[in-house]
Amino acid sequence: MPIIYLSPSTQEYNLFVNGGNEEEVMNQIADAMVPYLRANGIRYSRNSPSGNVSASIAQSNAGNYDLHVAIHSNASPENRAGQLQGTDIYYQATNWRSKHFADILANNFKNIYPNPNMVDTRTTTSLSEVLRTRAPAVLIEVAYHDNPEDAAWIKENIDAIARTIVLSITEYFGLPFIQPGPAKTGTVNTGGPSLLIRDRPNTGSTVLGRIPNGAQVTVYGISPTYWFSIGYNGSYGFVSGDFVDIS
Repeated sequence: MPIIYLSPSTQEYNLFVNGGNEEEVMNQIADAMVPYLRANGIRYSRNSPSGNVSASIAQSNAGNYDLHVAIHSNASPENRAGQLQGTDIYYQATNWRSKHFADILANNFKNIYPNPNMVDTRTTTSLSEVLRTRAPAVLIEVAYHDNPEDAAWIKENIDAIARTIVLSITEYFGLPFIQPGPAKTGTVNTGGPSLLIRDRPNTGSTVLGRIPNGAQVTVYGISPTYWFSIGYNGSYGFVSGDFVDIS
């Protein structure tokens, strides 16, 4: 199963023109991502709002992550304050995985941002969260918090932004996207044998563990091929829905 490092902004001093701050709103986006991540079997770790960029990089590099996703909002230069708009996605020029994920994000953000022509990918020579992480990394500037239209768009589209980021993550890893529903309790019903937990929703994928017959699991989402993304005793993965009864 893929595992990502999720790094919403820790910059509470960047104020939105319509109230609130960058740290607060980007963490709302990260919060909204969680049900989508669980439904799609994507494990994650997350930075602390009380930390800083250096702490986020150190924590990311201390783990074995497949992707580092930094989520920010932007601000115009002082001489153009409030005038700029758009989504900018930064990637590392020498890392093809970083560029590939940035391209996927840009294509999907064009479906939700009001002006698709203002969605862009850019290389960076200065953003440390893109350049100093071991995992392939991107930094998403979802829109400009000092522009009234952009600031309003962000706040009115928290869930759509969260969904788009996770949709892009599933596309990057070659996973089918699973729309989350309310978490439900399921009971394993195999008639005797243990039920295999797999890292992808198919019988050819890696076995992560086993669940005894009669055990209860939490069901986070159901794929079109009737595989369930589940949680069981701190483990997450996919099981065949044919062997789980949902209460």
